[in-house]
Amino acid sequence: MFVPRQIVEEKLKAVLAEDIGQGDVTAAAIIPSDVKVKAEVIAKEDGVIAGIEEATILAEYVGLKVEAKAADGEKIRNKQVLMHLSGGAQTILTVERTLLNLLSRMSGIATQTRTLTHIIKKNKSKTKIAATRKTAPGLNFFDKKAVAIGGGDPHRLHLDDMILIKDNHLAIVGGVEEAVKKAKANASFSKKIEVEVTTLEDAFVAAKAGADIVMLDNFSPKQAKEAAVKLRKAGYEKVLIEISGGVTAQNLAEYAAADVAVISMGALTHSVKALDISLEIVK
Repeated sequence: MFVPRQIVEEKLKAVLAEDIGQGDVTAAAIIPSDVKVKAEVIAKEDGVIAGIEEATILAEYVGLKVEAKAADGEKIRNKQVLMHLSGGAQTILTVERTLLNLLSRMSGIATQTRTLTHIIKKNKSKTKIAATRKTAPGLNFFDKKAVAIGGGDPHRLHLDDMILIKDNHLAIVGGVEEAVKKAKANASFSKKIEVEVTTLEDAFVAAKAGADIVMLDNFSPKQAKEAAVKLRKAGYEKVLIEISGGVTAQNLAEYAAADVAVISMGALTHSVKALDISLEIVK
C-alpha cells in the first residue's frame, strides 16, 4: 500500500492533535523546554511489527531524530529494541502515547493476520484472508495497512472502491437481481460488483445477473463448499466467491477447505489485541 508521505503525515497530524489538545501541560509544568533526552521503543512480547514507517514519520514531524531498529513485517521478540528516539524531552513525552498506540494496534493486527494466513497456508489453500470495514474510527488507513503488512488483503478502503450490495440495500431495492441490474446500469464499468447473499439460491441469482463477486454470508463450512462447487459446475468459474461471517481462528481451516477466493474477517480489526510495546527514557 503505497501512499505519499505527505498524505500519511496529514493523517498522523490529525491523530496527534486529537491526543494533545492544547498541549501537554504535565511535561510543560515539570520539564524545562531545553532538556534533551534519548529514548528506546521496546517490544514487551513476541509478534509481527507494523507501524514503524508511521512512527518514524510522526516522530520526525515533531522534530525528533529517529533510528529504526526493525522493519514493518518482521517478526520481533520480547525485549527487542524497535526504535531509538532523541530530541526534546517535552516533545518525546508529548508524542509518546500516540506513537505507541499506533505501533501497538498496527502490530496487533499484523500479528493476528500473519497467524491466520499461516493457518491457510498450512492447509495448502490459495484462499486470501481479508479485512472488512469494521475498523476503528479515524484509523481505517492504519488498520488496513497493518492487515496488508501481516499478509492479508485490505478489502475496500473506502465506499468508492467497489460496489458491495448488502442485506439492507436488498431490503430497499427488492432483491438480488434488481440490485445487480441497477448497479450495472448506473455505475462505471470500472467498478466491480459484489453481492452479499444468505442462501444458495441467491448466490446463483447474483452470479447469473452478472455479479463479479458473491459473498456467502454466515454459511457453514459445509454449505460454503457446496455453494462453491455448484457455482463452478454451473459455469460460473470466473465469479469470485467470498466467505464472511462466523469465521474464527478455530474454524478457519474448515472454511479454507471450501477453496474459495477470499475469507473476510472483521475480527482482524474490530477486536484485535494490541501488541505490548513501551517507550523508555535512556539515562
